[in-house]
Amino acid sequence: MPSKKNGSDDSRGKKSDKKGDKPDGHLGRKEYEEQLAQLHLELDRVARWVQHHGKRLVVLIEGRDTAGKGGVISAISQVLNPRQCQVVALSKPSEDERTQWYFQRYVKHLPAGGRIALFDRSWYNRAGVERVMGFASEAEVKRFLAQVPLFEQLLVDDGILLFKYWLTVDQAEQEQRFLERRDDPLKRWKLSPIDLESREKYADYGKARDAMLRATHTEHAPWTLVDFNDQRRGRLTLIRHLLDQLPDCEVPEQPLEFPPLSGKPGKEVFRGPLKPIPSVSVGD
Repeated sequence: MPSKKNGSDDSRGKKSDKKGDKPDGHLGRKEYEEQLAQLHLELDRVARWVQHHGKRLVVLIEGRDTAGKGGVISAISQVLNPRQCQVVALSKPSEDERTQWYFQRYVKHLPAGGRIALFDRSWYNRAGVERVMGFASEAEVKRFLAQVPLFEQLLVDDGILLFKYWLTVDQAEQEQRFLERRDDPLKRWKLSPIDLESREKYADYGKARDAMLRATHTEHAPWTLVDFNDQRRGRLTLIRHLLDQLPDCEVPEQPLEFPPLSGKPGKEVFRGPLKPIPSVSVGD
């Protein structure tokens, strides 16, 4: 695959609008938004390239609880056409799915030509949370780790562009984020009983991760680790890396004619029994 050049919003404390780093060393909001805006332009070009050439792009985002998986996926997908870019975040398997081939529930979410799939956790659940929390037996995990390189080889051989990212976060930072979720009613839905139980298994998750990387970091489907202790900086780093792995080529745009209206612009008129509800008053 041709390549370009080699080359969280952490909301704790007072938000800063100043350019540059915050006092805690984390990237400031203004600098982050400026850099992200440039990356969004490149993401748009990549999406048009994927569509124009009928490519299939799959990005797996894995990592510990609170690492920032949802945030970076949102940063990627927010400027892309939702009909082209699908976010895959599966719930726990159903009873039927538990009896299927393990990869089966994920295969149906792989993209068609011209589309992108961003996996918020993926088939690697088996090597992580399922292993650490005892939802899968060691025999099942061993079989999974043996099958993954073969499964991913099939995907790559069929032309799928596959990228795998692991987001790293230290336990002290993870604890701060757990506290944020506990104390913020708008984030509390992110905090599950499994999350709380996993707090004491930080080392176990690290061992499971290392075993997974040893077995599944391959030439055809390598892993990339990204430091997400500063979520804003981590998002920029991951997106920049992803863009640098994809061709840097412009897709010719079809010119769109936009002639003036033939008459005066119309206004909404409601002649039936229904009318818009009263607008919200602001500043009263």
